[in-house]
Amino acid sequence: MNKLIGNAPRHPGLWTDSAAKDVCPASQVITQSTQSQGRQEIQQLAPELARLSLEGRWIVLISPPNIGLKSTLAQAGVRMDRVLLVHAKDEVETLWAMEKALTNGTSSAVLCWTNELDPRDKRRLALVAKNAVALGVIFENVNAHSQASAFAVRPELSHTLRSASPLH
Repeated sequence: MNKLIGNAPRHPGLWTDSAAKDVCPASQVITQSTQSQGRQEIQQLAPELARLSLEGRWIVLISPPNIGLKSTLAQAGVRMDRVLLVHAKDEVETLWAMEKALTNGTSSAVLCWTNELDPRDKRRLALVAKNAVALGVIFENVNAHSQASAFAVRPELSHTLRSASPLH
């Protein structure tokens, strides 16, 4: 008979709020509200993505819009052989892919395009951010009246990337 050690929940579907031992101190998850599908933000972020692509880990783009990302990233010097495109069929799959890419250790940056997140998904990503081992950027396509994310909103990505403190 197997005995459970400790009182932690053992069901894989349950969310736990435990810190990973190998969390990268420079990892963070940023939510950026956008009406332009992230065009301007990508241009600001491209030099950092070029630097991260030299690490040999993946730059993961999840459900990106057709806004000319390939030429923007290539012009900035991003190693295109280190860019991985993931096309998710819905929001659930998009968030699952982001979670896995942020925490599996094979990515240096994960960029995700999604609609406005509900409070449950924001909480889920806040928990994932505590265990992230990569830079994460979520581009929320929101209308002008919606409010910013409660767990990590940064108006200027370039300023955020200079201050490499983890989101907790």
